[in-house]
Amino acid sequence: MTSPPGPSAPTTSTPGTSAAQAVAWMHTARFLTTAPRLEHLPESEVPEIAFVGRSNAGKSTCINTLTQQKRLAFASKTPGRTQAINLFALGKQGITDAVLADLPGYGYAAVPKQDKLRWQQVMANYLVTRPNLTGVVMMVDPRHGLTELDEILLEVIRPRVEEGLKFLVLLTKADKLNRSEASKALSIARLQTAGGEVKLFSALKKQGVEETSLLLWHWAHPEPA
Repeated sequence: MTSPPGPSAPTTSTPGTSAAQAVAWMHTARFLTTAPRLEHLPESEVPEIAFVGRSNAGKSTCINTLTQQKRLAFASKTPGRTQAINLFALGKQGITDAVLADLPGYGYAAVPKQDKLRWQQVMANYLVTRPNLTGVVMMVDPRHGLTELDEILLEVIRPRVEEGLKFLVLLTKADKLNRSEASKALSIARLQTAGGEVKLFSALKKQGVEETSLLLWHWAHPEPA
């Protein structure tokens, strides 16, 4: 494997922003649009945060847990069948101050090869060219670790990470790990991402919800230089 992207720049704090306020902000999420192709994505100047991950890594569940909505992100009964980029707006009182982008899961064997290749290219183009992309959250099942496809995605975004793109790995389904296993999974993931930011997340136990919400708030609301 070639060198993965290095750690993202430290997140600055917005004075007066609490974890509870960030969690409440995430709860304002509402469906914005769906785009089967990149050219169908609306132009936007607000920060956009993309959620990516291998099919069945818990991406939809993670988004629904963070936003406290059961079906905001659709979890298909057949993982990998969702073939569109879904956008969700964030912000109170009808004001959109950030957008979450739910990208199709990748790597599921039941998806025809031509569909896999097409969507891998669409995702790569999105991650490389989307001008208002501010951060990427990658969901990883810690029982399997980062896969080859995860590492390929890391290589795709590496140049943008070096230019300031924020990056976070969420180890989902953390409730299935004991303390020793969780510590080992964190250490391995940090090595694989060259010291990048990694957090444990459990939708069942709500572990990591406040930390992640606050981090995403800061990504979308950076302090003026």
